[in-house]
Amino acid sequence: MGQSVIKLKPDEMKKLVNYYSPYRESNKPPYSILAATMNGCKITAYESGKVMFQGPQHTEEANKWDTSTASNSSSKSTKTDEQLPSFLKKDHIGSDEAGTGDYFGPITVAAVYATEKQQALLRELGVKDSKTMKDPTIKSIVKDVLKTDIVYSSLTLSNEKYNKLQRSGWTQGRMKAWMHHHAIKNVLIKMDNTIKPSGILVDQFCKPEIFYNHVKATGETSHSELTFMTKAESYSTSVAAASMIARYRFIYEINRLSKDIGFDLQKGASKIVDQQIKKIISMKGHDYLDKVAKVHFANTKKAQGKA
Repeated sequence: MGQSVIKLKPDEMKKLVNYYSPYRESNKPPYSILAATMNGCKITAYESGKVMFQGPQHTEEANKWDTSTASNSSSKSTKTDEQLPSFLKKDHIGSDEAGTGDYFGPITVAAVYATEKQQALLRELGVKDSKTMKDPTIKSIVKDVLKTDIVYSSLTLSNEKYNKLQRSGWTQGRMKAWMHHHAIKNVLIKMDNTIKPSGILVDQFCKPEIFYNHVKATGETSHSELTFMTKAESYSTSVAAASMIARYRFIYEINRLSKDIGFDLQKGASKIVDQQIKKIISMKGHDYLDKVAKVHFANTKKAQGKA
């Protein structure tokens, strides 16, 4: 089983622990402060500041936190204005996704093109890192965002198609790269290819070369001159807007699925999710999970073991 190990500062470690807490496991190794499993990846955080990621998605998950690989043009962990891409202060496209760590609901991806003036307006409307906001706030802000004249595209990968692709050998990383590629492509098409953005920024979930290989494996040719940054929504208003639109779409879809099944599906991949899986199997049968869940997550086996 492959693994990645990174070292985090105390404030970064706190953010990581908070992020993975919903997926926490009861048993953790000695000298560790967190043991969790999300999307098939096992995460172990130690008192020393080291974090180990194990599983098929270990590289992509580690890259979310390893700021040493934050950009395709810089290997420094601390970003100054000089190190940030200059196009962030100009018009550019940003893309981000939602739903990747949630057992229930689809993956959603959005890409947004905004000019410098449009970015200023987006910030006035409250656009910022969606991870710092609760869902009702995101829904309220995005409704106003969608009334502006920004150019955007949002894509949803249904659970049924997700599971079909996963069984055919696609990793979640390939699915995300495929969706980011097409969301950006759609925005460029809407712009009639007459406006060339100053840059295209992708919220980094894997190393750039892996992203390009993922897109190539789908039969597409990736866009040139992409820039990748971890936590890009903290630096780019376009990415922050894309993050919020993707989350908005995910909320809509999981609420729709909840209405169809008759109760509110739990976000994340916690023990509550395991209980809901058991309930769904008893109500609808195991095959119904294909319609509402990412069935390769470890939660499925856990729930089956309890049934």
